[in-house]
Amino acid sequence: MSVYQTLCFLSAAAMLIAFINSKIGKMQTTIAITAGAMILSLMILIGGQNGWFDLTGVASKMVANINFEDFLLKGILGFLLFAGGLGIKLPHLKDQRWEITVLALGATLFSTFFIGAVLYGFCQFIGVPFDLIYCLLFGALISPTDPIAVLAIVKKLDAPERISTQVEGESLFNDGFGLVIFVTLYTIAFGNEAPSVTGVSLLFLQEAVGGIVYGFLLGLLFHYLISATDDHSMELLLTIGIPTAGYAFADVLHVSGPLSMVVSGIMIGNWTRYIGFSKESEEHLDHFWELVDEFLNGVLFLLIGMSMLLFQFHEEDWILMAFSIPLVLGARYLSVALSYVGFKRYRRYNPWSIRILTWGGLRGGLALAMALSIPAGVWVIEDKLIDVKEIILVMTYSVVVFSILIQGSTITPMIEKAKLAEKNMANKDSTPTDISSDKTE
Repeated sequence: MSVYQTLCFLSAAAMLIAFINSKIGKMQTTIAITAGAMILSLMILIGGQNGWFDLTGVASKMVANINFEDFLLKGILGFLLFAGGLGIKLPHLKDQRWEITVLALGATLFSTFFIGAVLYGFCQFIGVPFDLIYCLLFGALISPTDPIAVLAIVKKLDAPERISTQVEGESLFNDGFGLVIFVTLYTIAFGNEAPSVTGVSLLFLQEAVGGIVYGFLLGLLFHYLISATDDHSMELLLTIGIPTAGYAFADVLHVSGPLSMVVSGIMIGNWTRYIGFSKESEEHLDHFWELVDEFLNGVLFLLIGMSMLLFQFHEEDWILMAFSIPLVLGARYLSVALSYVGFKRYRRYNPWSIRILTWGGLRGGLALAMALSIPAGVWVIEDKLIDVKEIILVMTYSVVVFSILIQGSTITPMIEKAKLAEKNMANKDSTPTDISSDKTE
């Protein structure tokens, strides 16, 4: 079966699950697709083990036929991040620029080293010889929040403006910094040369700063191209050029494609939308990209759910999987809470902000793609054929699945309470000062 045929069947399965959910489940679509894919995978595995039917080989081959890393990182990621950037309101982003910067940079760095240190200590305690550098590598790939999962689940719940902007903005912008940490640690772990401070700095400038500059120039180019035509079909068609050729060219330039897509999306969504598009295109822009976003998210989250068919689980894996979930949540809470110690000195925030940013800091396909990029055959327990890739992959998968299914499906009550708190804060701010006691002598 070709890759194209595999994607066609997976797309049909994702749409079928989404349709059934719309009729009887009423869950958030991406959560329903992930859950449905996991249930299907479990049925295939259990059926094969008990001799009821043997579809494990066929299903595993179908999922393995798609290179998940390339499919996401070099394929659909550009579309999903560009669509996310289109929905960001620039005035809101400016208002929260310092909060987003601290969360995307400082919180990610703190979480990386906290997770790495605690995981290393736990591995020594249970007798798994997992080196510190590999623990830090797991911390680097799991610490950044995933913009795809966040935008697909949290954004649609209509959280209070400042909370929503922080969650969305952080998830969209922390990829560049998270990538630098991951690549640096990856080089230390598997490369022949130890990275220098100069090398890391140049990598950051090239990937992160270069991606932002390239994204700005790309957005500027397509702004003028869109403004030069009045054909509304051509205007929408031109927007596709950004996450296709524009994203591919970022890889040629060795700059951050994800950051360039976010910057270009913000420019097209906040500038070109109002002065470049015709009235008809302006009305259809969001509908067009929402459809693209829904379709690609459906396929992606189905693949996440079915990825379990590719794993080999050992006893040590189960222990580390169970430990990694509270560890990542704890690191997330501490990184956000410490950031808010500084934030609260200058501004008043919704009392539910820290809890929503912690519980709504979802992980998704990006973390899995980075875990899959780790080379196989670096043995941790050789007699059981347990290598570094297996341990990091199963821990990443457990965090991602918990994040999507549990956190994503239970965050709604928090957001509802945050909305109520926001109204109470607004009412207090608008209450006139009581002047009844001021009497004239």
